[in-house]
Parts: sequence; structure tokens; C-alpha cells
Amino acid sequence: MAFNLKTKLWQTGALDWWAMIDNEDVYLGSREFPMPPEEGDQWVVQATGDVFKVIDGEIRKVGNQEPPRREW
Repeated sequence: MAFNLKTKLWQTGALDWWAMIDNEDVYLGSREFPMPPEEGDQWVVQATGDVFKVIDGEIRKVGNQEPPRREW
């Protein structure tokens, strides 16, 4: 149990964060992932628009919004 969370999570060599949520591998983001994740933290994954929140020691998907447009 990392960071005192019930959710299994890991970081790839590309510094992306992933978790096992509802028996599926779920992308949690990279720089937007809070370090260390604490109760009540909420973030939006820039690539997908998925919104996650730490609730009762678990990472849960709480919504989805339009991903921000990147202007290069």
C-alpha cells in the first residue's frame, strides 16, 4: 500500500502514474498527479479530461470534462 492508499498504483519509466481501479488499469496523469496524494486531493488528467479524487483512502474517478486544448 503506497502513500497509505487502498488503491494499487505505480509509476512507469516515463513518469506516468497508473492505478488499478475497478479491475482496470487507469491512467492518472503525470505532472498533474499530486505528490504525495492525500485525502481530499482532486486533479484533472490533462490528456483525457478524467477527474479523480482521493476519497476514504481510495482513488476514485469522479467525472470527466473536456481536456484543455494545447496550443503549440
